[in-house]
Amino acid sequence: MGTFITRWIWRIFLLSIGAVLVYQSWIFSHVVYWNFYNPSSSAFMEDRLDALRQRNAATVLCAQWVPYEKISPSLKRAIVAAEDSKFLVHEGFDFEAIQLAYEKNLKKGKLVAGGSTISQQLAKNLFLSGERTPWRKIQEAIITLMLENVMSKRRILEIYLNVIEWGHGVFGAEAAARHYYGVSASSVTVEQASRLAAMIPSPRFYDKNRNTPWLSKKARIIRSRMAAAQIP
Repeated sequence: MGTFITRWIWRIFLLSIGAVLVYQSWIFSHVVYWNFYNPSSSAFMEDRLDALRQRNAATVLCAQWVPYEKISPSLKRAIVAAEDSKFLVHEGFDFEAIQLAYEKNLKKGKLVAGGSTISQQLAKNLFLSGERTPWRKIQEAIITLMLENVMSKRRILEIYLNVIEWGHGVFGAEAAARHYYGVSASSVTVEQASRLAAMIPSPRFYDKNRNTPWLSKKARIIRSRMAAAQIP
């Protein structure tokens, strides 16, 4: 009886390992594919669309892919300055930023800061749910390593700029530029870019509250850092 149970435990274990490997292979195949072809959507976009359609079944997302070279350099610099100043030099993780975020959160007694890089944010947006679990953080790290080893920094930033949320049903630089300023992503000015970058942590809130003092203050801080921001 003991041998029989042991045999089944091993079978279940091996099946579990096999399932994990299949899932990782599925993700890796998508990372490779998206290195050459543009993703039409992301896991986060699908989650938001489902939520919006619970209120209005006819809802569609506002999103339009635009190539990297047709996105304003000011917007690229603003995003890097705001979200990941070491984007070009790290290999997916900014451990100093993670430590600073941990200390700030510990001091405040709640989650007020994050230390995620652009690569980590893209990993979450493309593949993962919004759940905060240890398994999701491990999976995020694995996907981040895949992205960094398969894609160039330019491609990572290009996809990121096209899939991140910028308002209620608004995704990507082109949709954001037209939604807030009535211009194309290529025409975004320094001031506009800094405000768009400042919105990223809470895009739905700032979509409805576009002139808060804190948003203006954060935009000024981002503008002061943009000249030093390095972009691919």
